[in-house]
Amino acid sequence: MTLPEQIHPPINRSRLVWAMGFTQILAWGSTYYLPAVLASPIAKETGWSITNVVGGLSWGLLVAGASSPAVGRQIDRHGGRSVLAASSLLLALGMLLMGLAGNVATYYVAWTLIGVAMAAGLYDAAFSTLGRLFGEGARTSITGLTLLGGFASTIGWPVIAGLESWIGWRNACFVLAAAHLLIGLPIHSLLIPGSTKQPPHPVITESPRASELHPKTTNYLFLLIGAMLTVLALVVSGISVHLLNVLKQLGVATAVALAIGMVIGPSQVLARVAEFSIGRNLHPTWSARVGVFLCLVGLGLLISGMPWMAFVAIAFYGAGNGILTIARGTLPLALFGPQGYGARMGLLARPVLVAQACGPIAAAFVLQNFGASALLVVMCGLVLLCFIASWRLPTTRRTD
Repeated sequence: MTLPEQIHPPINRSRLVWAMGFTQILAWGSTYYLPAVLASPIAKETGWSITNVVGGLSWGLLVAGASSPAVGRQIDRHGGRSVLAASSLLLALGMLLMGLAGNVATYYVAWTLIGVAMAAGLYDAAFSTLGRLFGEGARTSITGLTLLGGFASTIGWPVIAGLESWIGWRNACFVLAAAHLLIGLPIHSLLIPGSTKQPPHPVITESPRASELHPKTTNYLFLLIGAMLTVLALVVSGISVHLLNVLKQLGVATAVALAIGMVIGPSQVLARVAEFSIGRNLHPTWSARVGVFLCLVGLGLLISGMPWMAFVAIAFYGAGNGILTIARGTLPLALFGPQGYGARMGLLARPVLVAQACGPIAAAFVLQNFGASALLVVMCGLVLLCFIASWRLPTTRRTD
């Protein structure tokens, strides 16, 4: 048990997770999932190329990667309330500037603000906040948060599409800015415990992790986890952007391909429910192995190109991705403990976010020059390496 739970009034975890889950839906919907809805209207109205418009997200992810380590250290020192509140302010400013953008340069300045906000407001910062508050007991809260956050595209896409159709993309950006300012900021400021309710550094009173590990072992495990998460982010981002094109190249009709793509969201949510209810007793290393294996099976089955098999494949792939999102937060906590958890999450986030920015570009190159089957074979190879690497991770505390 960690010191915060011993000397401070108990925190209402359910209320906190629901509150943070709502702001995660708002944050993901207006950042990572935004170009899928607004890229075409922005390009059509401004005359900018679709590449320049979508490139704003890649730039934002690179900025987020550069900012993440500093964000993690800030959460370690002062808790997550001020960081998450700042993310709401930055998202409001970024969306406001995007709506006002009259040229590409201003548009990219908006994405720069949004990029810093992504580092301070998406999963990595939220996981770090929960780890800061609950120490080793944060796993259930992290799982619950990802369960709610999994509805970001399901809710965000139709809401943003409706706003764009009703009042245009610029006014849609203004509405999102107001939502961050009037909803996200108060939630982060009022419902997340502040630094005065937490010690300057979480103190572990029993079962320390990092202190039990030899420094070389700690560094090895950290680099191994970082490499795994980075490669997986490269694969997931590439598949997410190009899935419909991959299916079309494999001979799947457009309408069927869209239906197949819709399986990802529900399968992610179902897998997270299973993790929350059944998998909570598994060590996060085993959860990570299961997640990687499901992604590997899904991508392998997809190579066949058969529509009915593609539905099964994407269900496996989505379930694996859903579990891996949780493992990204719980695995470092289980292996290294809560001390310095925010800083570790920030360091891990940097290459992951860079990979998310580069994955669609690399996948597009392979897809254009070698075809969908070759892309899937390459992706399977990368995920297989991650699966092999996962067996180098301990499932118990190690003292070597």
